[in-house]
Amino acid sequence: MNSLLLISFVAMVTGLFLLLNLSLPDMAIELSHHQATKEKSLNGKIKELTTNKKKKGIKKLMDETKHILRMSNKENQVAVVVITSLILMGVGFFVAIAIDNVFLLPVLAIGFSLLPFWYVQFIATKWKKGLNSELETALSVITTSYLRSENIITAITENVNYINPPVQDVFSAFLAQTHLINSNTKMALERLKTNIDSAVFHEWVDALIDCQEDKNLKSTLTPIVSKLSDMRMVSAELDYLLYEPMKEFVTMALLLIGNIPLMYMLNKDWYHTLMFTEIGKFVLAVCGVVIFVSLAAVIRLSKPVEYRR
Repeated sequence: MNSLLLISFVAMVTGLFLLLNLSLPDMAIELSHHQATKEKSLNGKIKELTTNKKKKGIKKLMDETKHILRMSNKENQVAVVVITSLILMGVGFFVAIAIDNVFLLPVLAIGFSLLPFWYVQFIATKWKKGLNSELETALSVITTSYLRSENIITAITENVNYINPPVQDVFSAFLAQTHLINSNTKMALERLKTNIDSAVFHEWVDALIDCQEDKNLKSTLTPIVSKLSDMRMVSAELDYLLYEPMKEFVTMALLLIGNIPLMYMLNKDWYHTLMFTEIGKFVLAVCGVVIFVSLAAVIRLSKPVEYRR
């Protein structure tokens, strides 16, 4: 009966969308664009600049996902992630209602809705490694040219065609700004620093800014670039250890979920207690919470090695 009511509700919502000529993708795009372009009040800007309060929970997860997609030039995929999250939330509602478990309703709805965001963060590990590798090559050749010419614009111009995206796009934008918009090199370097989220890259740009005042400081650039090489070697050594928590999580989650049909085959009384009594339903909800919390922790532990100042 509950399943029929849920199907009827979904059909009613779909009918309203069709009658009002609404599109879920268009709504998601408009919502994400509105959140990105929403003007903050002066008081809000002051609080953001003067307080060190870090974002937590779901808001932090969503902001990190948007940042990853923006840095990987896939910002248009934000709407797809949001739509997938809403669909999976509906699936979670449907599953919980189908098995008549009220305790599982919020657990599955929230947990399933966060799966697309966790997936983006998990696959971003590979993208981040590729970015660090390309960044190492780009900074190495540009630094070598700069040590010879002592002109950062000339150094980037000589090597920009040999750099691969997405790093190439960042340096191409820097050249466009210095040639066509503003010849102030320091200002262009400050803007360049914000385009790549890497502590080593930020340190390298800061050193470049200092070099505009004192050319003798250019010797500090090579040791900074070498940090990327150190990160690559450490990451290669720890690759197995980084993915070990994910392997253990998948194994334990499969064992936990697989115990339910196994219990049905071995002892139907236990299965009935687990699925149809209030205590059993609550235990299932607790197991669901443990699985989703563990998944979030595993995603956090699987991030690549990063250098932090």
